Amino acid sequence: MDIDYGPLTGLIGTFKGEKGLDIAPDPDGTEKNAYYETIVFTPAGDVTNAEEQTLVALHYHQIVSRKSNNEVFHDQTGYWMWDQSKDEIFQSIAIPRVVCVLANGEAQTESNGDIVINVSTDVDGVLQSPFMHKKAKTTSFKQTFTLKGDTLHYHETTMVDIYGNNFEHTDTNTLVKIS
Repeated sequence: MDIDYGPLTGLIGTFKGEKGLDIAPDPDGTEKNAYYETIVFTPAGDVTNAEEQTLVALHYHQIVSRKSNNEVFHDQTGYWMWDQSKDEIFQSIAIPRVVCVLANGEAQTESNGDIVINVSTDVDGVLQSPFMHKKAKTTSFKQTFTLKGDTLHYHETTMVDIYGNNFEHTDTNTLVKIS
């Protein structure tokens, strides 16, 4: 039986992008980093929850490196999931900073065929260690993916309470499917 990945179908594969910009908090204000990255989306099949909800899932792994020194500064993994019956999208995120996020939202197909996926959460969708909760608390997350054929553009904003301020940490990039 073939699995219908719905609005996630076009993500299956490997995407690379070299136009990333990370705007992050710094003790002295703001730090800007140009970056390149690879995101691999792999079909993970479907699951049924409590015999009522069926989700299809893509596992993803994202590796982000600074252009200035080629060092990896972000390694993220998780799942993009789709509940066809409610037409709802979920994204689970785990990063090795002892922070996990579960965001939800929707996907829309535009009249030109582009697929736009929006997910978000407030602090209730964030699990973080006591240290991060005290020193660099994530208070909200939102992300928009726009898939135009084999081109993926994203913009994400993570609100972080850090260095005594609420900071809007943003990342944006445009990637192209290479396989």
